[in-house]
Amino acid sequence: MSTHAAPALNAPPSPWPAVARAVALLTVSISLLLTAFAWPSVRSSVHDVPIAVAGPAPAVQQIASVLDQRLPGGFEVVEVADTAAAEQLIRDREVYGAIDLSSGTPQAITASAGSAAVAQTLNGIATGLGQTQGAGTAVAARDLVPLPADDPRGAGLAAGALPLVMGGLLAALLLTRLVRGGVRRVTGALASAVTGGLAVAAILQFWFGSLDGSYAANTGAIALTVAAIALTILGLESLLGYVGLGLGAATMMLIGNPLSGTATAPEMLPGWSGALGQLLPPGAGGQLLRSTAFFDGHGATQPATVLAAWLTIGTVLCLAGSLRRRPTATTGGTATQPTTHANV
Repeated sequence: MSTHAAPALNAPPSPWPAVARAVALLTVSISLLLTAFAWPSVRSSVHDVPIAVAGPAPAVQQIASVLDQRLPGGFEVVEVADTAAAEQLIRDREVYGAIDLSSGTPQAITASAGSAAVAQTLNGIATGLGQTQGAGTAVAARDLVPLPADDPRGAGLAAGALPLVMGGLLAALLLTRLVRGGVRRVTGALASAVTGGLAVAAILQFWFGSLDGSYAANTGAIALTVAAIALTILGLESLLGYVGLGLGAATMMLIGNPLSGTATAPEMLPGWSGALGQLLPPGAGGQLLRSTAFFDGHGATQPATVLAAWLTIGTVLCLAGSLRRRPTATTGGTATQPTTHANV
C-alpha cells in the first residue's frame, strides 16, 4: 500500500487576510529595493572630495575660497607647491585630481580611472575658473590616469560590481545546499573565489578592455572580494541558520552594493553612506580593484585590510558553527557523548 499522501486538490482557498498580508509584504519589499538602489544615485552630490590645488600660496587660498563659494563643502583642498607634488598625490590615490595654478591659468589634472564623475566635475570647475579670468581664456585639461581606450566611460568596472556580489552570494547558497562540514565549505568558497577571479578578470581585462594593470593582481582583488562575501554569508548561516543566510545576503545586496561607490566615488554618496560602504566587502572590493588596475596598487592597503577582516570573521564563524554541530551517535535511543572529531 502506498504511503504517499494524496495531493490536496480540494484544499480551500487561502483566507483574504492571508492575501492582504502577501500583498503588503510584496509592497514593502519593492519599496525597500527601490530605496536601496535608487536613493544613493538620486541623492548623489560632490562633498568632501579630496583634491589638490598647486601654485603660490595666495593663489591657492583664493581658489579654495572660490571653490567653497561655488560648491560649499564640495571639496577638501590639499595645498601643494607645484605640479609634481599634485601629480604624486593623484597617483598615490590621496586625491582625485588637482587644479594647477603654477602657470597662472587654471589647469585641471584629473584621474578618470579613479572616478570619471569627479573628473568631469573638476573639468567643469576649471572651465568656470578660466572664464572668470577673461572671455576666451582657454583652460587646459589633462587626464593623468585615464580609463582604458576600450572602455573610456568605465562601464565594465561599474557594471562588474553587482556580479561580484552575486558571485559571493551564489557560492554561499550552493555550498550551504551541497556541502557539509566547515572546512569543506571554507575550502569550496576559497576555491570558487579563485576560479571566479581568474574568469572575471580575464573577461574584464582581455575581452571588454575595462581593466589595465597586472592580470594576477586584478585576479587577486576580485578573488578576495568574492571570498569575503561568500565566507561572511556562510559564517552567518553557520551561526544563525537560514536567518543568518538572509541577513548576510540582504547586507551585501541591499546595503553593500548600492553604497559601494564603484560607479562614481564614495565621497559622492549622501551623508555617511559612502564611508559605511567602504567598510563592507562590495565597496572595499571596488576600491581595491581600481588600485590594482590603474594605480599600481597605491591606495590598496585599507580596502585589502577590510576584505581580509571580513574573510577572517566568516572563516571563524564557519569553523565554529561546524564544531558546535558535531554529530552524535545514539545507542538504544540514548545519545552518547559527541565524537572527538568535528564534521569538518
